[in-house]
Amino acid sequence: MADSFRDLLVWQKAMILVTDVYRATEEFPSREMYGLTNQVRRSPVSVPSNVAEGKGRLSKKEFIQFLGTARGSLCEMQTQLEIARNLGYVQTEHFEQLDVQSREVGRIINGLIKAVRASPAS
Repeated sequence: MADSFRDLLVWQKAMILVTDVYRATEEFPSREMYGLTNQVRRSPVSVPSNVAEGKGRLSKKEFIQFLGTARGSLCEMQTQLEIARNLGYVQTEHFEQLDVQSREVGRIINGLIKAVRASPAS
């Protein structure tokens, strides 16, 4: 298993996703700055943050709990991006790119949860 959270593929991919979401929201209407824009930006930030915090914890149980929180934040972001697409704030092709990225991050989180559960007790 990775020594640092930075070594985890899920953290690396989630960091790219955060950057891409921030870029996508730059085009949102200014009236949404404290509404949907803020929400769409906060939820993906939570994904690598929770992966990192969980990796820094002392037990497998805590790590799995934080990975679950990261997965929940990812689902929240996916929902918010669909709302943004429905409102015309993000183009369909850009939405689809972010959706593919977020699904990949979700699969990696699920795989990591399974791997941590199967690993010897720490």
